[in-house]
Amino acid sequence: MEPPVRVTLVGRVGCHLCDVAREVVERVCADLGVGWEELDVDRDVEPARRARWTEEVPVTLVDGRQHDFWRVDETRLRAALAAPAPEGPAGRAGA
Repeated sequence: MEPPVRVTLVGRVGCHLCDVAREVVERVCADLGVGWEELDVDRDVEPARRARWTEEVPVTLVDGRQHDFWRVDETRLRAALAAPAPEGPAGRAGA
């Protein structure tokens, strides 16, 4: 069974910062046994968030709340994930 998604990485195709962010998110989530998902800001995100985030990708969300943009700080992400997940669904960024 897959662990619940706690991290969402919002990026776009061809974004080198997104590639670096993905490596950090993959590593941290694998180490901690945390689920994560990736969304494309140009396809998977609703218009208001797309307008807000289009110049900030990659954007990371932890438990449905914006955590970082442009770069993912591994230590900061690990610290955020050390806290227990809130009760109930985190909510998708695209919805």
